[in-house]
Amino acid sequence: MKLNNNIKSIAIGSFDGIHLGHQALILQAEAVVIIERNSSVMTTGYRRVEYIDKPCFFYHLEKIKSLSAKDFIAKLSDDFPQLETIVVGYDFGFGHKKEGDTTTLKELFQGKVIIVSEVKYKNVSVHSRSIKEFIKNGEIRMANQLLNRNYKIRGKVISGQGLGKKELVPTLNLKVLNYLLPKEGVYATQTLINKTWLPSVSFFGHRVTTDSSFAIETHILDRDIGIVRGDIELEFIAFIRDNQKFNGLNALRVAIERDIDRAKSILS
Repeated sequence: MKLNNNIKSIAIGSFDGIHLGHQALILQAEAVVIIERNSSVMTTGYRRVEYIDKPCFFYHLEKIKSLSAKDFIAKLSDDFPQLETIVVGYDFGFGHKKEGDTTTLKELFQGKVIIVSEVKYKNVSVHSRSIKEFIKNGEIRMANQLLNRNYKIRGKVISGQGLGKKELVPTLNLKVLNYLLPKEGVYATQTLINKTWLPSVSFFGHRVTTDSSFAIETHILDRDIGIVRGDIELEFIAFIRDNQKFNGLNALRVAIERDIDRAKSILS
């Protein structure tokens, strides 16, 4: 389907995370062309538009990966007939098997090409891959700084063990798909329920003290939220501790109480 628009400048990229580097591109364009690889794990699919206050156009990689560099530029010119400026990152690659780079882009595109240099934060290069490593290592504060927002996931509330409310503390158990999860452990979080962000403490990992199954659980601090159904969101604030095996439920309960106190201190 042919696009009908008067857009004169676009930023191009995969934009998984919409981090500080991506934001530097987006600031300089009227609209954003997102190359959808179906592999985004920090900001999945169309949820990217929640963080971009400009028109977004999705190009699915499967449909364009066979295009040569020249044909890709021709497609852009066809889809954006008024196009004058293309904004890309310094490491941008395009066309079949990424045969094109920023030099090729300048040669093929007749308009202006803006190449955004590497963005650094506290001497750390801002890349999706580095942010993913911080998340996987539980370094949530650094990941949040590079994202310029708190890392967030969405999940569906499911039934849990039933131990929490009876023996420990009540929790919401989540089924999460297609998101990068942090390393196993306990985190200070905020949980979005019925459009309200509530302070919480969350556990990710194998329940090594009880049934050893993998779980994602969140406990809302100082509030009885009753029965919750459907999807909720978790926002990560800080890492509290690694996953540990305790000698029985009493020891686990004491540890959870410490986790709650720590989360309250962090979130206050």
